[in-house]
Amino acid sequence: MRIALAQIQSLKGDVQENIELHKKAIRLSLANKADAIFFPELSLTGYEPMLAEKLKMKLGDKRLLGFQEISNTEKITIGLGMPLHTKSGIEIAIIIFQPNIPLSVYTKQLLHEDELPYFQAGNKYGHIQLCEQHIALAICYESLQSEHAREAISHHADIYLASVAKSQSGIEKAYEHFKKLSKTHPLTVLMCNNIGPCDNFEGAGQSAVWKNGDLLGSLFPDKEGILIFDSTKQSTESFYF
Repeated sequence: MRIALAQIQSLKGDVQENIELHKKAIRLSLANKADAIFFPELSLTGYEPMLAEKLKMKLGDKRLLGFQEISNTEKITIGLGMPLHTKSGIEIAIIIFQPNIPLSVYTKQLLHEDELPYFQAGNKYGHIQLCEQHIALAICYESLQSEHAREAISHHADIYLASVAKSQSGIEKAYEHFKKLSKTHPLTVLMCNNIGPCDNFEGAGQSAVWKNGDLLGSLFPDKEGILIFDSTKQSTESFYF
């Protein structure tokens, strides 16, 4: 199985332009035989909590149809981020498109205090099965909280996949945490970060993969591209736009 982590610079609030950027990353992943591709936190709108009310999207949004079509045609799983408008509020979501099956959704369970004025927390464990691998889903802040990883471990996850939007200081914490997590538990950890300005900080990139405490590969801090993890070879490959 080959999983691509897309490191992109989403444009603030420009959903249509960001959709085209997502498709560019998907094409690069397909050219390199990826079975799945995942994007950073709130990738369709950019990580902009203060704009969540304005940018919120529903699952039935017609702008999402193209991703299901690509998934069906190219047999690729696509996981992207967006502010999901539900009956009870707005949640930070990963929307999963898989070939010829209904889409699935995971919403962030543990919110950072800065997100509380704009979002509500999800309450369900999130995962997908891909090529007989159990992939646990995490979104940014919660991926550094021990209780979230414990839930993934209790479900016998093979891969812990974190979709994030982190500054340089956040990346430094993540690198230390994920190294320890992958060394202590039988988990391969994948982290997909953004680059460029968002909210009140600069996305620091450096998307990466860890196994047994070792860093298998990472991307540069300031370039758009994809990092592909090959679970059969236990190795990574980097490709830039």
